[in-house]
Amino acid sequence: MTSDMARNRADTTSASALARRLDAERAFDYWGTLKTFLPYLWPRDRPELRVRVGLALVALLVAKIVTVCVPFLYAWAVDALSPGTLQTIGVVLSLIVAYGVARILMQAFAQLRDAIFAKVAFHAVQQIAGRTFRHLHALSLRFHLERRTGGLQRVIDRGTKAVDSLLTWTLFSIAPTAIELVLVAGILYWQFNIWFALITVVTVGLYFWFTVLVTNWRVKYRREMNDSDTEANTKAVDSLLNFETVKYFNNEAHEANRFDKAMENYARASVKTQTSLSLLNTGQAAIMAVGLVGVMALAASEIMAGRMTIGGLVAVNAFLAQLYVPLNLLGTVYREIQQALIDMEKMFDHLQLSPEIEDRPGAKPLEVTGGEIRFENVVFAYDADRTILHGISFTVPAGKTVAIVGPSGAGKSTISRILYRFYEVESGRVLIDGQDIAGLTQKSLRAAIGIVPQDTVLFNDTIRYNIRYGRIEASDAEVETAARMAQIEQFIRTAPKGFETMVGERGLKLSGGEKQRVAIARTILKNPPILMLDEATSALDTHTEREIQQSLREISRDRTSLVIAHRLSTVVDADEILVLDKGRIVERGRHEELLRKGGAYAAMWNRQKEAAEARDRLMAVENDPAVSPEALRVRPQSAPPVAAD
Repeated sequence: MTSDMARNRADTTSASALARRLDAERAFDYWGTLKTFLPYLWPRDRPELRVRVGLALVALLVAKIVTVCVPFLYAWAVDALSPGTLQTIGVVLSLIVAYGVARILMQAFAQLRDAIFAKVAFHAVQQIAGRTFRHLHALSLRFHLERRTGGLQRVIDRGTKAVDSLLTWTLFSIAPTAIELVLVAGILYWQFNIWFALITVVTVGLYFWFTVLVTNWRVKYRREMNDSDTEANTKAVDSLLNFETVKYFNNEAHEANRFDKAMENYARASVKTQTSLSLLNTGQAAIMAVGLVGVMALAASEIMAGRMTIGGLVAVNAFLAQLYVPLNLLGTVYREIQQALIDMEKMFDHLQLSPEIEDRPGAKPLEVTGGEIRFENVVFAYDADRTILHGISFTVPAGKTVAIVGPSGAGKSTISRILYRFYEVESGRVLIDGQDIAGLTQKSLRAAIGIVPQDTVLFNDTIRYNIRYGRIEASDAEVETAARMAQIEQFIRTAPKGFETMVGERGLKLSGGEKQRVAIARTILKNPPILMLDEATSALDTHTEREIQQSLREISRDRTSLVIAHRLSTVVDADEILVLDKGRIVERGRHEELLRKGGAYAAMWNRQKEAAEARDRLMAVENDPAVSPEALRVRPQSAPPVAAD
């Protein structure tokens, strides 16, 4: 088991380390990437989209055939106006009209092609974006604790946009340009002579070679620019998410400076990118100009020798000018494809990350008969050199309540994460009704457990939506009943929009207690057979805590409950209390038994009771200034109390 855990941790290499390794190994593999995208271009489950691809290709071919006809119509019109071959006005006008119609058809079929293919392209973007989103949710809690939200969002945003660019440029730029080059070279050889075709092919070859060479050189600048952009966005999002903390410490200038430095790096990389782009554009224009001069000089010599008409010169010039447009676009296309690959590589790096926790082959759904939870000699470590739990064993009988208490860092919340199977244990077993959770489906396991976490984070939506998140299909009446049981309905009714009140980013428009009560209502609505309360009332005042404790007792009745608590007053009624310290259970028993032992639990109880008495004395002074300072002094307990209130 230990080796399996080590392998799992090795498989969950951080995204940044994996990206660096792949950057070093990755080479431009156009055909490999194209092969990866073929299923999205030709979706097997959508025959109507395959029909669209076929129609788009037909429109593409027709557009190119019309394109190569345009120079001939132009040449014939010029020859019809030449002094030696002057034609009637009707013939000339017919050729001119045909030339105009051909140019219209050329554009019309190109636009028709794009319109037909648009649905295919957007479907592909949707599929890849959806796959990425689902994969991110499948990754382990370890990954999400290490991620940088702003940077991740930027990577996904650029990657999904790059998918659209790659699909469109590949199908409707590379292929059409290749077709047009073959047609033009063939026509020049057939209609004139081989030297026209050779000059054209050599020019295109040099153009493409130069484009590939310079574009590959520019890749490092584009990567640098993307990394700087991601870093700047990460700092901006992180700063805005922590707006209150920035204000608390008066650090607006510090945050602005951090962002400015990140943007300086982005600007520096952008300048390099733009400068290298200017070099590329200049070189491309020079190569095309030399090729055009060569063809025109050859055409001039042919005219002087009487082997070519003025119309032929016009046709050759039109062919090259027409070819120059897609060739210029070809340079842009290659750059766009390279940039799309760079933008997509980070997103694909995340897709290569394997989930740390996966359903095993043959995993079965959990069948809850009573809800008994059993930890059997569980050992767990987040890192190989830091063991958190050392052979933990305990049982929560069906329908009973067991509480886990202890100092911070003792491993209390780790137990809840293991029960939810966010992590695999090093050794030992966790069972529910005798079923090892390692062999169960994660969906069925998590459906059977309801949790009120210590740190409640809400969606930036309405109160109703956040409560209904516990059971999406719940009716409005059920949502309102859950709110009433969680003692939050009165607050909701006084809110301006009631249940439709927006809670803000991460629920920041609500107080800590209000957020906690929304979380409790959400869990009540889920109505699970097993309850887990992880510091469920930590953000509540004493009065509200007592009210909600009564509600929690009601919903815990006949349910298996595991309570993780810091306030010992909330667990005095538990059927068993486990005292955890440094990953080991040091005491266990009921409240009164543990107090009589006078051990770790009794010491914690006395400290909390003294703190509560001190608060009461301070409140008394605030309410009655005549109270003497001597009354504020906390007197030590001579012996542990045998009962508590």
